[in-house]
Amino acid sequence: MKILCLADQIDPLVYSSRIKTRYRDVDMVLSAGDLPLEYLDFVVSSLNCPLLFVFGNHHIDEYYAYRKNSAAAGIIHVGHSVREEGGLIIAGLGGSMRYNQGGNQFTERQMTLEIWRLFPRLLWNRIFRGRWLDILLTHASPWGIHDKSDPCHRGFKCFLWFMRFFKPRYLIHGHIHLYDLSSVRTTVYEKTTVINAYGQYLISMEKTEKNHGSD
Repeated sequence: MKILCLADQIDPLVYSSRIKTRYRDVDMVLSAGDLPLEYLDFVVSSLNCPLLFVFGNHHIDEYYAYRKNSAAAGIIHVGHSVREEGGLIIAGLGGSMRYNQGGNQFTERQMTLEIWRLFPRLLWNRIFRGRWLDILLTHASPWGIHDKSDPCHRGFKCFLWFMRFFKPRYLIHGHIHLYDLSSVRTTVYEKTTVINAYGQYLISMEKTEKNHGSD
């Protein structure tokens, strides 16, 4: 399965008349936040495949409008929920570390509570699917992995214990802009590959076997 990951920047290679040719073998799209819904709609209508996304800390007007109307044709908001799509179990945690009074921002404690709200569904997966999940899709990065020292771009410590306990195959995040092509985009932490999806990033993964992540 080939997955196109997007975040933070409208990439000219994606937002192009050649998108159907360039990404014709993509099976799923994951957006890690801070992209306008019109862009996501263009991608999903062009590639005709599932698109799951979380909101970041920008485009807050769209965030509130989407939550009120729950309507954006063809794209699936997976923020603060768990969903099985294409044989993969995907959980989403949108938003950033709280740095002002803006929307979709969380303290460390608040994000920890958001994780525990996912636990019943994750436990159901563990019992009946043999694993907790395959991918955690976030906007913010984990603490100490790809993050920055300023309050806005600091990562969440609770994402670290999430990876240690639930063992997702991937954590895909955005929020951290890459201005240098030599910047680190992928880091392995315990059993999880952490990917910064800034702009666009392609990953290939096999549909997971039932007992992946078991002790």
